[in-house]
This record gives sequence, structure tokens and C-alpha cells, in this order.
Amino acid sequence: MNDTRHPDWSLWRSFDAVMQTGSLTAAAKKLDLSQPTLGRHIEALEAALGVTLFDRQLRGLTPTETAYRLQAPIEAANRALASAEMVAAGSNLSERGTVRLTASTVTAHYSLPGLLREIRLAHPEVDIEILPSDTPENILMRDADIAIRMFRPTQAELITRKIAESRLSACAHRSYLDRRGTPQSSADLVHHDLVGFDKSDLITANAHRLGFELNRTDFATRTDSQTLIWELVKAGLGIGFAQDCLIDVTPGMVRLLPGLPIPPLEVWLTTHKQLYVNRRIRVIYDELARLLGAYYRAAPA
Repeated sequence: MNDTRHPDWSLWRSFDAVMQTGSLTAAAKKLDLSQPTLGRHIEALEAALGVTLFDRQLRGLTPTETAYRLQAPIEAANRALASAEMVAAGSNLSERGTVRLTASTVTAHYSLPGLLREIRLAHPEVDIEILPSDTPENILMRDADIAIRMFRPTQAELITRKIAESRLSACAHRSYLDRRGTPQSSADLVHHDLVGFDKSDLITANAHRLGFELNRTDFATRTDSQTLIWELVKAGLGIGFAQDCLIDVTPGMVRLLPGLPIPPLEVWLTTHKQLYVNRRIRVIYDELARLLGAYYRAAPA
């Protein structure tokens, strides 16, 4: 029989996710649950506590004053539980089990599969879970065991290793260049179809730092999905920006404007100090460091 004085922790986790993300939909995605399940968790928690945590409105859930007062202690409890789980995981000396990886969608979809094939062949007793995400997942909260980042993590509790630098270039498919010509300078880009982000300013802000104006409306095709941008450029819809290691191994793709000084992406591998002592996680971490380093070093100059 459930003790209504002490709601199941899964209900509190759902509450915490809704408070952090601001919606049932986003919280359900974060926890890998269905939206109806998450909604039932919130209703069950309210019933167990005898309070209203969210006002239901057409635009979604609005936290009540009680919800805001509960948020800080539940976040603290969640962090403490995650820390306890990491201590337990670090004490596991077996190589059998699961390792959860997170990486950007581009890295996860186009770079990792070949590397993971080699890891699985060498360590078949380790199951691999992969979380493709362009939002940095929280290692401290056990969203993942190992993360491949394109920036340097700074939390003191993490072990980080710089693996490589990945060069970036403007690029286009040969079919587009045959149709529209090849730009000879950055100034020529305004006369071309560009493929880029919709809401993100990642490309436009870097362009401004490089000394040329580029705005959202200059992108003839826009999306905030980095993998879709790559597929659109491969399909010949226009000029985009991508990692050289992808451009040079993709049939029909051409690097453009070699003098354009685009800063490279730093590739970092990270895990929690408590997790690195886990034999299984340490083995996969070290294998990824070796294979990622070789992968980026092998990219054509």
C-alpha cells in the first residue's frame, strides 16, 4: 500500500522536471515519459500532498506559490540523490552493464556510429545508451555518464579531457555550385542561398565576429536542427557551415572560402569524478578518448 504521507520519488522527479522546463511536454521529453504519464504524476503528487501545485490554463501549467516554495528543497534532494547514485556507481567494479553517452546531434548521428561499432566489438558486455542533444545534459544529475562536448566544461566535480579541435568551413554540394557558381569571397555569400539557423544566433554571431554581416533573413532555408541543416546542404539547397571531417568524407561536398578564419570547435570528453572510478565507465571513457582523437587527427587538412 502506498504511503500518502511520503509520495513516491518518481512523482517528485516529475514535479522537478516541470518546474525546470516550464511545461509538461518538455518535462516528459527530459524524463523520457509520455505527457499523459507526467500529467498523472503531477495529479497524484497534488492528491498525496493535499495542495494545488499548478494552475491549469489554456497555455499550460502555471506554478502556484506552493510549487515555488517546494522547488529549492526538491532540487537539493534531487542533487543529493544523484550524488548518492554516482557514489554507488563508482563502487561497481564490473565491466558488465550500461553506459549512457550524450553528444551533439551531429556528432551522435554522423561521427559516433563507426566509433561505437569498434567499442562494442571490443567490449560486448557493455550496453551503450546514446542521447543526441544540442542542449548540454547535466552530468551532475546523471542525465548521462559520459559527455562529448564542443566546449570546455568548468564544473570542479568533473573530469575533462581535450580530445581535439575540429575545423569548420563553409561548404556546398557540387550540384548547387554547378547551378549557382562558386563564391570567391565572403562578400559573395549575400548573392547565394544560405542554409542556417532559425532562432539560434550561433552562425550570425560568429559571422559578425569575423567582420561580415549575416542575419537570420539571409538564410533562404532555416531550421534549428543541426542534423537537418547538414542534410539540406547535402541535398544542394545552398551554402552552409560544417565540420571539415564531415565535408571531406561526404560525396559531392565541396569546402569553400579556405581563407575564412572560422575558429575550430574544441572537442572535450567529460565524466564525473565519482563515475570515473567505475571500471565500465572508465573503460568506455578511455576508448572514446583514443578513438575520437584518431578520428579528428585523420580528418583531411
